Amino acid sequence: MRKLLFIILLSNLKLFSQNVNCNFVVNSEFVDQTNQQVFLTLQKSVNEFINSNLWNNRSLGTHQKVKFNLVLNLNSYVGSNFNGTLQVQVERPVFESTYFTPIFNFLDKDISFQYDEYQPLFYNPVSFESNLISILSFYVYLAMGMEADTFKFNSGTIYFKEAQKIVSLAQQKNIRGWNQSDGTRNRFWLVDTLLSNTFREYRTVQYEYHREGMDFMTTDLKEAKKRVSFALEKFLPLYKRRPNAFLIQTFFDAKSDEIVDIFSQGPKIEFKQAIRTLNKIAPYFGPKWKKIR
Repeated sequence: MRKLLFIILLSNLKLFSQNVNCNFVVNSEFVDQTNQQVFLTLQKSVNEFINSNLWNNRSLGTHQKVKFNLVLNLNSYVGSNFNGTLQVQVERPVFESTYFTPIFNFLDKDISFQYDEYQPLFYNPVSFESNLISILSFYVYLAMGMEADTFKFNSGTIYFKEAQKIVSLAQQKNIRGWNQSDGTRNRFWLVDTLLSNTFREYRTVQYEYHREGMDFMTTDLKEAKKRVSFALEKFLPLYKRRPNAFLIQTFFDAKSDEIVDIFSQGPKIEFKQAIRTLNKIAPYFGPKWKKIR
């Protein structure tokens, strides 16, 4: 009986812990290293660490897990020291479809950590364990917050605050990427702007674009396209205050190709104003906006 109870409890723990679906990949093609085993071990360990850990108290089915990709592009590997960049891509499903829409795309250029093969990875929310664990945990909570914001307005705040706690703990170690003075596009500024009222329109657009636009693509395509267009207009007040807002660029890094597809296919709507808005707030994607017909 005790053995049966233990099995049931273990099964439930596994069910409740799997609330994210992360695919972590190590790209070592730029590193002169004959033995690739350490990179394979790191990749396997990180995937197990992220996907088996309990990050929140939600019980989710497989199709409901927060889905994101982390690609570690190594620039150097010496001893146990790793240096490179991390591509972060978050996506979520569109209602009544098999399509996953990208919601966040960001390249973190300040990736450095120490890792010994078979080193156990454990997350402690009240202490700094290692830079690797802090970076991974930060992006787990960021991904969860991004996804939550697209389903319920500003519901990602609880996760962004957890990410901000990780930043505060990591700052004590003075490692690049966590501090305000390390540049304008790092982990500190990323979560700081997400929680700042100054950049509130970004989260409004994320919600309205996805929940009021994309989720209606299979039921009323024309109306859904209009709602996407209306959502993009909400960026204008933010653009007026902060024309070079970091978050605006990350939005279009993720969404530019999708936006072109949305306005180029299906029933036609009046999108001249949307084109003017896109060229104003995201001029660096001008060549893509010209493809919209």
